Amino acid sequence: MLEANSPSAFSYRPWRLLGLGRRASESGLSSDVPYSGSPRPVLTFVFRQLAGFAIVALIVLFYRRAGVANETTVGFTLLLAILCASTVWGLTVAFLMSLAAGLAYDYFFLPPIGQFNISNYRDWVALFSFFITAAIGAYLSAWARSEAKTANERRRETERLYDFSRRLLSTGEPSGLLDAIPRHVIEVFETGPVDLCLADRSDVYHAGFDPSKTGQGVPKELASRGGVAAVATRESSVQLVPLRARAQDLGSLHVSQPAPSPMTLEAVGALIVVAVERARAIEHAAKMEATRETEQLKSVLVDALAHDFKTPLTSIKGSATALLMDLGFGRDERKELLILIDEECDHINRLIGSASEMARLDAGQIKLTLAAHSTGALISAALADCQAVLRERRIELEGEKQERLVLADLSLARKVLVHLIENANLYSTPGEPITVRAAQQDRRVAFSVADRGPGIEEVELGRIFEKFYRGKGQRDRVNGTGMGLAIAAAIVRAHGGTIEAVSQPGSGSVFTFYLPIVETPR
Repeated sequence: MLEANSPSAFSYRPWRLLGLGRRASESGLSSDVPYSGSPRPVLTFVFRQLAGFAIVALIVLFYRRAGVANETTVGFTLLLAILCASTVWGLTVAFLMSLAAGLAYDYFFLPPIGQFNISNYRDWVALFSFFITAAIGAYLSAWARSEAKTANERRRETERLYDFSRRLLSTGEPSGLLDAIPRHVIEVFETGPVDLCLADRSDVYHAGFDPSKTGQGVPKELASRGGVAAVATRESSVQLVPLRARAQDLGSLHVSQPAPSPMTLEAVGALIVVAVERARAIEHAAKMEATRETEQLKSVLVDALAHDFKTPLTSIKGSATALLMDLGFGRDERKELLILIDEECDHINRLIGSASEMARLDAGQIKLTLAAHSTGALISAALADCQAVLRERRIELEGEKQERLVLADLSLARKVLVHLIENANLYSTPGEPITVRAAQQDRRVAFSVADRGPGIEEVELGRIFEKFYRGKGQRDRVNGTGMGLAIAAAIVRAHGGTIEAVSQPGSGSVFTFYLPIVETPR
């Protein structure tokens, strides 16, 4: 059974032994006789008290043997010793020490010597002044010590709260925040095991528990509480911290002893609520942004495909209609119409293949088969797929005579060169050649494709590898979907390489991508 507000969940208040009651606790003065069921604190208190009595005895013995000091000197010496004891050991030791010092002062230094009897009223005034001064001095010294200790504890708690908030904010992934919160509480505040329960989740996030033991922690149904409350379990005392936001229960935090103060736990709960709400806001914003981008991508894809499907479909429709009308075409004329239909169908098939390939690259569904291939083999394989371009213009090859080996997936890497060559063919001036070059740069091989076209404006260079983006001045002059460069960039990134473009308006553009080199043994 769990019992809220159980006596075992609270520390014993020893100042009640001295009759100080509630006022002592409110004043911040703590006693040095803590009781926790262990003999060690009691032995510590007894040792301190015996040390105080020993100090009084040594002072009395010293002045009795010296015989040169008067009552005032002895009184000030005892008073100084009591003040030092109250500063170091607390009020309880100083109070009992002042009683012993007062009795010794009366017995050994006030006439009649050797008796607990005072014959002169002035000695009575001196004795009472000693008692009052000792009590007030010990109280003030203990109060100053307690205030300094409280201030240091608050400073440490503030530093820990700052460290805790910094850790919460530095957690990158919102999904990993809930697992990290209990661990951060233990590491920062040096507490016992910690549970985090949320009302909208069935999982309980643990930290610090022994995995070999079952049934640890606090049941989740105790999450809703009016404030920080203590609950006793079979293992230890647990502090329950409710988590609330806008009058709604988010869950609770269960901190096992040793635990910080209730005020600090309330601050910890507030920071956790802010962090959880922030993580949820980030997740919601990410989902909304992903939905918006998906809708925008669908719209752009449909628009681009519709625009590029229009021209081949018009040619196919016209040729098929002419054949169906049987206008007396000859064999050669019918063959030309059928070739046109076949070419436009291939064009549509390439458009669909490009869109499908882009979708697979974005989803990470394409796996690379990496192997060592020479630069010549990669360029030759790409040129074999560019026969249509070779029929229109000349392709010049440049590079080092000694071929280098690169680590690449040949079937995908050749597509990058094919896209760059076809892109250069579309935008180059008719009759001008395309230059393909391969050269080693550090531990990479740079493959470059240069054209002699109109070039690209500097403001557009940063966007040409985006999906479906096309240059403003070329959208109506050259047919295309804007997927070729985006596919090429995605393939290069999958290889761990980079791709870039430089251009000078009026002189042409150079597209370069890099693949890692394979070191050959000597």
